Amino acid sequence: MSIIVTGSIATDYLMQYPGRFLEHIRPEHGKISVSFLVEEKRMSRGGCGPNIAYSLALLGERPRLMGAVGQDFGDYRAWLEAQGVDTSLTVAYPDEFTATFTVITDLEQNQIAGFHAGAMSRARELSLHGLDRQEIDLVIISPNDPAAMLKYTQECRELGLRFIFDPSQQLARLDGAQVIIGMSGAYAVTVNDYELELVKSKTGLDEAGILARVGLLVVTRSAEGASLISRERRVDVPIARPTAITDPTGVGDAFRAGLLTGLVRGYPWEVTGRLGALAAAYCLEQVGTMNHRFTRAEFVARYRENFGDAAELEDLLGNR
Repeated sequence: MSIIVTGSIATDYLMQYPGRFLEHIRPEHGKISVSFLVEEKRMSRGGCGPNIAYSLALLGERPRLMGAVGQDFGDYRAWLEAQGVDTSLTVAYPDEFTATFTVITDLEQNQIAGFHAGAMSRARELSLHGLDRQEIDLVIISPNDPAAMLKYTQECRELGLRFIFDPSQQLARLDGAQVIIGMSGAYAVTVNDYELELVKSKTGLDEAGILARVGLLVVTRSAEGASLISRERRVDVPIARPTAITDPTGVGDAFRAGLLTGLVRGYPWEVTGRLGALAAAYCLEQVGTMNHRFTRAEFVARYRENFGDAAELEDLLGNR
């Protein structure tokens, strides 16, 4: 089976603020002008595309990462390949630099972030046309150049490919009509609870209106778990217990890797959602989006500790 992961590819700059943003933000004044003195700064590999692909590789998949990068991507590419990610669809532009993402996280895990596109703006030049569609089981369209995201959804519809529309951070750049275009015909749409309300506000659609256009709506709710919803049923899954709450950056991407694994393998939604919850917990326990590690045996053992046994775990271990 083949999963194509499209999305931003970036270098992340992660900073920690030892206070609470909300104590310093006063929206009633009609403007915001505030600076935060941070205590630490770390640089790490990131971007929604690699974040998802990395955890997919840990779960035993060989995802194909499709994205636009710059002249500085050589070491990053070699590292991804060593982790089990296929970067043959990742195009490097010699006149560009790879995108950069900067985020500050406070004591309550609130975040303020900024993103410089760099080579990501060239992602609209890439195409799914020309690939063997018989080899593609699922495409996820995660945050990326907005024009590229809409192009890929259209190509998936043209080629008859199952796709997940994951607008996430780019909801700020997409208008209501574009969000409706992106989700139309999607196998699934993935958002967190805040983003779901933003989708509703931008499109004028309620949950039923969204489900009239997509097969599955997946909503993550932070500490309250996640929900997998269709027109016929709803499955709520709990979180997996983290050993520490360290850094929320990339947690949603790790969840999507577990979700994708369960969906392409045809697991029940209950198991699929719990795979996502556990992958998210591993990410939450580390600073950075790809600093967590686990073997499939370790992952399965921890799944059983959190949720009990499931027949599908033997398949995940490769024992079927």
